[in-house]
Amino acid sequence: MKSSIVLIVLLLIGVNVNAQWKKNKANEDSKIWRYDLECEGIGKQGSKLVKVWSYSKNPKHAISRAMKNAVHGIIFKGYAGGGTGCTPSKALVGSATKVEEHASFFDAFFLDGGEYLKYVSAATDGNIGPGDRLKVSRREYKIGVVVNVLHGQLRKRLEEEGILRGLSSGF
Repeated sequence: MKSSIVLIVLLLIGVNVNAQWKKNKANEDSKIWRYDLECEGIGKQGSKLVKVWSYSKNPKHAISRAMKNAVHGIIFKGYAGGGTGCTPSKALVGSATKVEEHASFFDAFFLDGGEYLKYVSAATDGNIGPGDRLKVSRREYKIGVVVNVLHGQLRKRLEEEGILRGLSSGF
């Protein structure tokens, strides 16, 4: 009886350690913010429909990071025009000094399971099309995922935090 309890405890510990290792590996694999962002089409009022191309050694890691990368891209990179009805979009925060001044906010905002998830959702059923899974080198994949980013609400949140000036605040 004791040996079966010990075995169960050891199995649970092993599963937990393995899950934590995979999570750390995913973060390590894509922590340097390597991604490309492109307009995918017209979203609802106040939102942007974008395709984010994430790079990773493991395709599952790239997929899991796609939403985080999309919000990061809208805030810090922006994108050029492209698909049907797309116009270029500037980064919400273009100033490196703003990023440094509010580093603690952005660190917390982009934590796994963090607040960034309030501003993004998958635009598809989660399946990756054959043209959206590219092997770019012997060890690396480039995975394209279409997501919807709530641009207006994200901008409002950054205004509330004092990172951006409101559109109605004048010049």
